[in-house]
Amino acid sequence: MALLHRAQLHPGKLELLADWLPGRRWYQGSAPAHVVRVASFRFDDPDGAVGIETMLVRSGDGPVHQVPLSYRAGPLPGGDDWLIGTTAHSVLGRRWVYDACGDPVYAGVLAGAIVTGGGQAEEFFEVDGVRELREPSMTVTGSGTPGSIVPSVHVIRRVVEDDGRTTIVTDAVELAVARRPGAGDDGLTGATLTATWPGQPTPLPLAYAVPR
Repeated sequence: MALLHRAQLHPGKLELLADWLPGRRWYQGSAPAHVVRVASFRFDDPDGAVGIETMLVRSGDGPVHQVPLSYRAGPLPGGDDWLIGTTAHSVLGRRWVYDACGDPVYAGVLAGAIVTGGGQAEEFFEVDGVRELREPSMTVTGSGTPGSIVPSVHVIRRVVEDDGRTTIVTDAVELAVARRPGAGDDGLTGATLTATWPGQPTPLPLAYAVPR
């Protein structure tokens, strides 16, 4: 379960991405980027410390891009290369926003969702002490089997960014994140996380996992 706040962000997520996206080698679109949200989903951090949200965005007539984000209350040790920016959250205070492909918490929960056949977290707003379910804007499903042993990710060894994917090599599993879902998946194998969203009724792979 992901508990959300009705809060103001300054700058907003899309504002941060508008400055950051044009510098990515896998980005295809206008520069400066005019970012719009297509859909999104969240994973739970088992320890409850890190917010984990994957956004599907596009700029102009460009393709849909997948941008996993992690939100932290302080800097990620060794994560300077993955910092997108900081934002002032009207409830939680200052938040550090990272490209989650460099965050070991994201790698662990992504691997878990894939190998166990899991999906996204249910999202709730808490209003006057009452929790209200937020309807999902997309659906994700892992190809694995419930009850499977989840790789225990402790550290990211390296991250490789290619034209259409980002490969995350950890101490327990190797993950590939499709930056432009439906493109650049040639040669990728392993268990998958697939997704559907409005306008995309056929499941597309978002990520792949191969144990190490």
